[in-house]
Amino acid sequence: MSVLVEISARHVHVTEETLHVLFGADHELTVKKELSQPGQFASNERVDVVGPKRTLSNVSILGPCRKADQVELSATDARSIGVAAPIRESGDLEGTPGCKLVGPCGEVDLASGVIVAKRHIHLDPATAEELGLEDKQVVSTKIDTPERSLIFGDVVIRVSQNFTPAMHVDTDEGNAAGIVGSATCEIIK
Repeated sequence: MSVLVEISARHVHVTEETLHVLFGADHELTVKKELSQPGQFASNERVDVVGPKRTLSNVSILGPCRKADQVELSATDARSIGVAAPIRESGDLEGTPGCKLVGPCGEVDLASGVIVAKRHIHLDPATAEELGLEDKQVVSTKIDTPERSLIFGDVVIRVSQNFTPAMHVDTDEGNAAGIVGSATCEIIK
């Protein structure tokens, strides 16, 4: 089975508390574009991500709000702003570095939460069972593109009723594979 490969560009997840500091009391995220994973969306709200070396301007906030603030950057982005972001699964924030978020109404200094997202494949339980895969299993994937086909190792399977099948890679990984527009991958166990 082929799985859609999507490039996940730099983005931020915020708590309601952080959202209100950045955009004002009672502000709610507004939907710009629905994402492939049900209930997830790119919002119209954008912030600046400030590190010790430089600032990434106009970074999208993904919704809905979460229980913890999280900044997902490519390794290139993280190095460019001077943050030694570890490769982690979403939500695994213990011991991660922080940064500053700046919005139109205020700023928040995050003590932690900056990561390079570990490449992963979202699957619903039925598809995972059909493919003989389990949550947290690590696989490889083969991506065929016209000029830069490659095999990615260390791809984490994530299974949930809330997921639609899709592999997520960051912009560095997408560029390494020569992905322009859309691509698919073959899962290798």
